[in-house]
Amino acid sequence: MAAPPTPLEMPAPSVAGSAEPVIVFEEVSIGFEDKPVLDAISFRLTRGETKAIFGVAGSGKSTILKLALGLMKPDSGRIYVLGEEVTQMSEEALFDLRRRVGIVFQESALFDSLRVRENVAFRLLEEGNISEDEIERRVREALSFVELERTVNMFPSELSGGMRRRVAIARAIVTQPEILLYDSPTGGLDPVTSTTIIALVVKQRDVYKTSSLLVTHRLQDAFVMATHYFDRETNQMRALGSRAHGEVPMTFLILRNGKVIFDGDIDALKLSKDEYIREYIS
Repeated sequence: MAAPPTPLEMPAPSVAGSAEPVIVFEEVSIGFEDKPVLDAISFRLTRGETKAIFGVAGSGKSTILKLALGLMKPDSGRIYVLGEEVTQMSEEALFDLRRRVGIVFQESALFDSLRVRENVAFRLLEEGNISEDEIERRVREALSFVELERTVNMFPSELSGGMRRRVAIARAIVTQPEILLYDSPTGGLDPVTSTTIIALVVKQRDVYKTSSLLVTHRLQDAFVMATHYFDRETNQMRALGSRAHGEVPMTFLILRNGKVIFDGDIDALKLSKDEYIREYIS
């Protein structure tokens, strides 16, 4: 990640001492075909915090993101997003709420028939009240942030897997969301490309401090995020000192058998005596 990009004009909320929740799950349960997936789980994401969600396949990680968006309704419990109880909202109200949330889908989910410009601009075009000049400016700023402005006229088929994932991030941030949801942003990528994607996630976290939920199968991704920061002067991700903590809160949520068995920062995770967690992080 070489030259510094043009910065997006996005708000950077203060996170110091802030405990305002932007996502709250209260005793949320859901199951499919009589098989419980989430069993009365509770957690909260505070403003400016990034929380990485872990668990084996089928443990409900991606289900949490769908529940937060109101794409699924829980069997029981309550979910609040940006102060709204999504479990009680109409589809029309949910549509308005989703405008305030950016999503990086698993496998990017770009539209193959659209150029990169139209893919990134898609949600802005849906608004219908933004000028073409403003859309063009924001699309180029978002692509500049992920260092892919040169791809603006290309189709997804002309991009590598890592480039498609970076375009997906640009599409998620172009609306200047209050919350970002990442569904396995490094899934299926090689280690080098995965590091590039995580560096972008760290950059977004540290520059704009957007509250984020990140689902991942790769524990090393979240460990890198917890032990590194984005250096604006060099435009690179750099390691924190052995006892240092980043400016932005970074926490871990681990699921097992439908329950939350851990919710805390990297220091607490390393000190956990739980045998399953010890084996999981080893």
